[in-house]
Amino acid sequence: MNLKLFTIQILLSITLLSHAQTDSTALKKNSFWNNKSISIGYQNGYIFQTNDFIKGNNVQAAKLDEFQAFSLKLSKQTNGGRLWEQLYKYPSWGLGAYIADFHNPTEIGTPIALYGFLNAPFVRWEHSTFNYELSFGATANWKSFNPLTNQYNIAIGAGQSFFIDAGLNLEFEISKHLNLVTGFSLTHFSNGALKYPNKGINCIAPKISLKYNLYERPKFIKQELPKFNSSNEWEISTFYGVKNLIFIDSVRKDIIEQYEGQGYPVFGVTALFNHQISRKSKIGLGFNIDYNSTVNAESAAVLAKSSSDFDPVSGPFTDKIQISIFPSYELVVNKMSLVLQPAFYIYRKKTKNQSPNFHQRIGLKYYFSDNIFAGIILRDYSFHVSDFVEWTVGYRINEK
Repeated sequence: MNLKLFTIQILLSITLLSHAQTDSTALKKNSFWNNKSISIGYQNGYIFQTNDFIKGNNVQAAKLDEFQAFSLKLSKQTNGGRLWEQLYKYPSWGLGAYIADFHNPTEIGTPIALYGFLNAPFVRWEHSTFNYELSFGATANWKSFNPLTNQYNIAIGAGQSFFIDAGLNLEFEISKHLNLVTGFSLTHFSNGALKYPNKGINCIAPKISLKYNLYERPKFIKQELPKFNSSNEWEISTFYGVKNLIFIDSVRKDIIEQYEGQGYPVFGVTALFNHQISRKSKIGLGFNIDYNSTVNAESAAVLAKSSSDFDPVSGPFTDKIQISIFPSYELVVNKMSLVLQPAFYIYRKKTKNQSPNFHQRIGLKYYFSDNIFAGIILRDYSFHVSDFVEWTVGYRINEK
């Protein structure tokens, strides 16, 4: 993953979360620091043993099963001035920075993440809340895999990765401006198969943070909710992605060149029918038709006798077609949606070492208007192994 793509990831996270509110001319404009908070946090937890590098196949010959992390966040407390804020019990949202220590800086580095987040209450009491928090961003400063100088690190194949974090927390008011936040979160690091090897790193940890509010406690606005009418919608979208593969063969003599691998395009069309069951939730059913040019790429590399013979996209077009179906759930936050889709391949050519038929799609969509949307979907399998990233644009038709 190059610096340009890493910058796009950061800008996407910032754009999606900064537009989580719509303009309203009826609201009085306030200063930048109004309803803002600054918090510092600490975590110390467990690394899931999901690959050989983590299990102890490293220079230290020791399991990597512990980590610690520090975070700094700037958040905005909503007050109900917009309907979606009241629906989510007046959440906070903002931007954060995160630095992790995996106790192996030589082989992993000291990764630093920038991310956007939404922290929303399940329950709000007078002086405390029970919340869920979702975060998405980009991470840099990894010591990534290198066949000569860092050959054991099969977890992280690039200097940058995606950052996905989800957790629960309790927030208590301990003074006029100070809150204590305790909870835990699950964290996933992966570059979405944009560069191999990419086994990823998955963690779980309790967390504690202090939050300083730069404002007086807000008075929440309660509006009368209009009557909700369930509705249906159809979506058609197209996506494009790139999948990196590495072949150790005689075509490319240089070991560094071999491990650079080659990027293969993956693209397709998605059709989805949704039924909005509440103001916050949609359920649906959809299908994908993909063109995956990595099919037969390994065979093409092995058969090639020279670099000029190597044709990764050779073979019948139909061999590279994949069709999958999926149920869908969307958590709707104003113009943004969190997408969860367990999927199943119902047609594809059987090849050696292919991924399981059951796979997962998780991502974000942002609606620029009633009809036009864009998003990013991570396709993975076994709930922790990335397959590729879908960069998506689409069109929605509402049935009133």
